[in-house]
Amino acid sequence: MKPVRIRTLQSTDAEALLAFELDNREWFERFIDARDAAFYSLQGVTDHIAAYLSDLAAGTWHPFVIEEAGGKLVGRANLKSIDMSERSAEIGYRIAQSACGRGLATLAVKHMIQEAQLHWNLKQLVANVYAGNIGSAKVLERCGFLIEPLPRQEGTEHEYWFGLSI
Repeated sequence: MKPVRIRTLQSTDAEALLAFELDNREWFERFIDARDAAFYSLQGVTDHIAAYLSDLAAGTWHPFVIEEAGGKLVGRANLKSIDMSERSAEIGYRIAQSACGRGLATLAVKHMIQEAQLHWNLKQLVANVYAGNIGSAKVLERCGFLIEPLPRQEGTEHEYWFGLSI
């Protein structure tokens, strides 16, 4: 596996993040909801990063990027909806199509579990996976997440929730 590092998203990541998102747009939209078209511009990504960094400063979101040597982004991961009173958060991640099969999603989830414990002192993580995204379900199970039996609501019949107590 090529060496990678996982680090907090920075305001200087706009061009690399735009390239990552454009290169993988069709791939991502197979598994998650499509982003608004305005996102796919330098200004759109710059605004996106600013919002995420504002949420990081507020303690409600921790955005990460997965970077190969040379600075190419091959993935993203987020602790989101951080709730300090409940000591919980949701996780999300996306890996470039060209980098799939290298263990990066597992590496990202393990990194978020560690950050949730050490940086945020969280005790519960959850993840939402669409039914057709078998790869993500396997990654979560590999990292200790268990499928959560939740009552079905309108529009959620194609989604699964996974939870992890840490």
